[in-house]
Amino acid sequence: MKIEDVPQDLKYMKGTVIRDTDYAVDSEGRYQRVMSSGWEPKNLALDIIMEDIDEQCQEILADVRAGKSSPLAYHAARNLMDLDLLADYADIPKRTVRKHFLPEYFAQLDEATLAKYADVLRITVDELKSIPA
Repeated sequence: MKIEDVPQDLKYMKGTVIRDTDYAVDSEGRYQRVMSSGWEPKNLALDIIMEDIDEQCQEILADVRAGKSSPLAYHAARNLMDLDLLADYADIPKRTVRKHFLPEYFAQLDEATLAKYADVLRITVDELKSIPA
């Protein structure tokens, strides 16, 4: 593929600094690293994945509304974080994070712990405590 033919489909990477690295042939026949903003086949695959993630998040959201899970579980899922990853990023033991996914333990969290989770999830503490209507 020539450098000018590298796809630049901005569907998922629009407004972000994220780019794919591809390799293409320059005018002298040498391979060069070229930044790409995505391409249609990858976007189609991402569409399927995002639908699945949204479906999982809706199930967790229903559990939060039913009092079976805490808002932390929902926000972690929205950020593509499972319990293990959230525990690692927040530097909180997995067993403790598992408890915080339950509403009765989440309700008892202090501001420092809430702030730690909010920072990892890149949201405010108020957003962490709430769910979409």
